[in-house]
Amino acid sequence: MTKPAHRLTPAPPTGELVDSPPFPAAARRELANPVQRKNLHHAMTTIRDKRARVVAERPDWEQMRVAGEEIKDRTLRHLDHYLLQLEESLTRAGTTVHWASDAEEANRIIVGLVRDALRDEPPQVDPEGRQVPPEVVKVKSMATQEIEMNEALEAAGIAAWETDLAELIVQLGHDRPSHFLVPAIHRNRAEVREIFLDEMADYGRPAPDDLDTEPAHLAGAARLHLREKFLRAKVAISGANFAVAETGTLCVVESEGNGRMCLTLPETLISVVGIEKVVPTFADLEVFLQLLPRSSTAERMNPYTSLWTGPTPGDGPQQMHVVLLDNGRTTVLADDFGRTALRCIRCSACLNVCPVYEKVGGHAYGSVYPGPIGAVLTPQLRGTASAVDRSLPYASSLCGACFDVCPVRIDIPKMLVHMRGKVVEAKKADRMPHSEAGVMRTASWMMADHRRWGAAMKGSGLAGRVLGSRFDHFGTLPWPASKWTNARDVQMLPTESFRDWWARERGDGDQPAGDPADRGRDPSTDAHRASDQRAHGSTEQPEGEQR
Repeated sequence: MTKPAHRLTPAPPTGELVDSPPFPAAARRELANPVQRKNLHHAMTTIRDKRARVVAERPDWEQMRVAGEEIKDRTLRHLDHYLLQLEESLTRAGTTVHWASDAEEANRIIVGLVRDALRDEPPQVDPEGRQVPPEVVKVKSMATQEIEMNEALEAAGIAAWETDLAELIVQLGHDRPSHFLVPAIHRNRAEVREIFLDEMADYGRPAPDDLDTEPAHLAGAARLHLREKFLRAKVAISGANFAVAETGTLCVVESEGNGRMCLTLPETLISVVGIEKVVPTFADLEVFLQLLPRSSTAERMNPYTSLWTGPTPGDGPQQMHVVLLDNGRTTVLADDFGRTALRCIRCSACLNVCPVYEKVGGHAYGSVYPGPIGAVLTPQLRGTASAVDRSLPYASSLCGACFDVCPVRIDIPKMLVHMRGKVVEAKKADRMPHSEAGVMRTASWMMADHRRWGAAMKGSGLAGRVLGSRFDHFGTLPWPASKWTNARDVQMLPTESFRDWWARERGDGDQPAGDPADRGRDPSTDAHRASDQRAHGSTEQPEGEQR
């Protein structure tokens, strides 16, 4: 196979995700899209309400969350053991196992396997008589997106076709996914119709000329377009929701049936599986196959749950390969606290409740993994060298809603703070000075001497009196303060400091006026004591009464 002179599949947006602008800049860009904001608000509200109803049906929901957490934690503590057991089980079942340390190695393995599988295949033509390039069909997989597998195959002269409806919309729309579960959640039906009418004819069966925006008709157009690809495909590529170490069984859950077509019709199946997807025993699936559908699609069980344990003679793919992918996961595993992000089962529940994600969508995160979990997982997988990765741990209000809904109890708010600490340490290691560090050093110098601090407070009060006569708050300020004020209204400086108030009300010095016996006492202690007495009842006894 030689590299084609033109693209075989629709081109995605230019540039690498790691080179995306920092989250604040990307968020401003996305906020300027009112159609997307409306789409997201409608979708998020619907999904949240449905999830709440199906979760409420289970009185043991919290116990199931704890069980999922404990299974994942046990697996991560002994991941080396379970991965070797998985390799043995897969091999025993007739599946060939490949290990990939990074994206480059994984893509090299996958391209080689596809070339080997298609080497002796004769050229094919589509129903319109056009020659079909070498191709594969795909089950929805975030791991393959993470390693940019589609582009690696494109460069090798192989067309990789998405078969999930939302992924197909994204691919034909020259777009990127913006959500774990619903990659085209930022698109509405009118946009989907236009994409199908404009693009389908260039890559296979065209959309009907009279296509409207009815969901059933849009799905029907996609079904007809994909059917010819399913029927002629010799190679399929999938991910896996879970990989069972005990039996070598892989599991994929989905809602449309396209995954089942990919897993049964082709002759060769290649599955790209992150090393964190392993679970110890088949019985462990009982927990996750209840947690995942309720947390993701708000269903009691997924419409299609496919499990396979190696090839079966005369039934389904006869050549099966599993590529076990690291790509930074062992680095995450080395962090005793950060490793809890590897519990993630990609349900998207944290995205669906996040107020930040609902406003800006997934493209603002510059990562395959958007939302709260992406804000902590991406900087661990990719490091904190890029501007976007350093900004992601701050892409949150720390409201805690993500932890409340996470089916495996990942404490994302605490992890965000943990990752912010790592970003600060990374900045300290830079040779270039940072404005934040300079501001903190200046504040430390000022607060270290009461006279300097007092002078600063008097200056602040004077500024408050002068500016407060004209403004009630600060708007956007020049750089470097613009980094804070571009997205926040800052209250006007007070006209009087606490020190001045104290001197006016209690005395003219550091010592409060009044009873000499009270001098030197910390007024905050009295305030706390009074507060405790109001909350719990006074502990003082009436005069003359014995305890």
